[in-house]
Amino acid sequence: MARLIFITGGVVSSLGKGLASASLGALLQARGYRVRLRKLDPYLNVDPGTMSPFQHGEVYVTDDGAETDLDLGHYERFTGVSASKKDNVTSGRIYSQVIEKERKGLYLGRTVQVIPHVTDMIKEFVLAGTDDLDFLLVEIGGTVGDIEGLPFFEAIRQLGNELGPDQSCFVHLTLVPYIGAAGELKTKPTQHSVKELRAIGIQPDILLCRAEKPIPEDERRKIALFCNVYPERVIPALDLTTIYEAPVAYHNQGFDTQVLKVFGIADAPPPDLARWNGVVEHVRNPQGEVHIAVVGKYMQVKDSYKSLSEALTHGGIANNVRVRMDWIDSEIFERDDAASFLEDVDGILVPGGFGERGVEGKIAAVKFARERKVPFFGICYGLHMAVIEASRDLAGFEGAGTMENGEPRHPVIHLMTEWVKGNQVETRKEGDDLGGTMRLGAYTAMLTPGSRVSDAYGGATEISERHRHRFEVNTRYTKTLAEHGLVVSGWSPDGKLPEIMEIPDHPWFIGVQFHPELKSRPFDPHPLFASFIAAAVHQSRLV
Repeated sequence: MARLIFITGGVVSSLGKGLASASLGALLQARGYRVRLRKLDPYLNVDPGTMSPFQHGEVYVTDDGAETDLDLGHYERFTGVSASKKDNVTSGRIYSQVIEKERKGLYLGRTVQVIPHVTDMIKEFVLAGTDDLDFLLVEIGGTVGDIEGLPFFEAIRQLGNELGPDQSCFVHLTLVPYIGAAGELKTKPTQHSVKELRAIGIQPDILLCRAEKPIPEDERRKIALFCNVYPERVIPALDLTTIYEAPVAYHNQGFDTQVLKVFGIADAPPPDLARWNGVVEHVRNPQGEVHIAVVGKYMQVKDSYKSLSEALTHGGIANNVRVRMDWIDSEIFERDDAASFLEDVDGILVPGGFGERGVEGKIAAVKFARERKVPFFGICYGLHMAVIEASRDLAGFEGAGTMENGEPRHPVIHLMTEWVKGNQVETRKEGDDLGGTMRLGAYTAMLTPGSRVSDAYGGATEISERHRHRFEVNTRYTKTLAEHGLVVSGWSPDGKLPEIMEIPDHPWFIGVQFHPELKSRPFDPHPLFASFIAAAVHQSRLV
């Protein structure tokens, strides 16, 4: 049975539990262990699929179609282990399953309560499918003391008791703030956070202390004394120049070594960190720089495009350049000339999104990229904007638009009500629930041999990529668009859904219906991002 590592957080949110969990998973993996990571989210949404990017950030989609927390993206990028529906659960999903069982009479007339029924469901979720693992890392969202998180903390407390000290480890991430006026680091927030955790029956084995300045030995011993942990298990977690430095930094502080000691493992092989050191070297010492404009609509919260920014970084690693990203709100182009913002960029990327706000600004960015021959990458909604721009300006379809925002004269983007997934036909209709009803997860696409996109994939003619969208390119218009230069170079296997479109006589102009950023890794950059950044490098030398 897998050993379980629970990662909790205190004081404030956004301290980096996801990165800490992913880094620990990577370190254990680098020692030869089989690992998997899971996330427990206390909010009452069944999944984050209907949550605003301004509140939740990116929705990360797995191969099997789960809409999950963005931390699962960190897990996949750091370990290469593909996540699934089993790896993210919310209070909403737990409660809905408990209520469903109650309605079916499966509790045999018992009074249904948080303890044991909700906590048992959480424990069942945590332990499912772990027999072939050495370690399962379980991150609990939110902070200790949040009222909605109490059932999850109670469930992991019970698991810790049931599994015993040799099979479980509790890691608690807290903040050690620096007070500039006093010129001191303060340990009291960490002490109070651990006190809160112990009050619900959990004694942390290891403390990760986020700080912007090094934590002196005296302060670490003070934290250990008041929090009842060994001094060597108070691990500093300092700010880094790149997130990919985290595994190396945590190992140097003894994080993974102390976790193994909690389990009584003293003979583990040292981690092979060569590839992590290589990534850090590429990020720190590139041989050039390219400037990419990302024209989107959720710019106030950068986590809205977390996988995208990381995939662009990976594309830079593949080309040994730094990618400087300029995040531009597309609404600006509805007031000002796009040229004033895009004149000096080496590439333009229009990412996914929903709704009418900022659409005309995105279309203006596409037009600039097409006419000025600047490398262009459109992802999901970005593809739709490219189709609308070409329909209006090249094919002459006045009033072309998307049915997502009304009933345009020429619905070049429309709602697909039926498609094939594997051996099944999936259907949707206008009045369906919004949650979980999009085309979600991995789908196969067939590429046109000799196309630019096929070349980017190394000559492949069949690929699998992850989707998250409700509207598709209308095939009624694809023939005419091809006659004017925008051709379909990737189709669904049944030939009914355009997956990729490109302009062959443009330096690099590709729009895709899927989200390639979700499958990019620092050690295995996605081929489309590697190709896009290569085109941007060439563009930078032309300017």
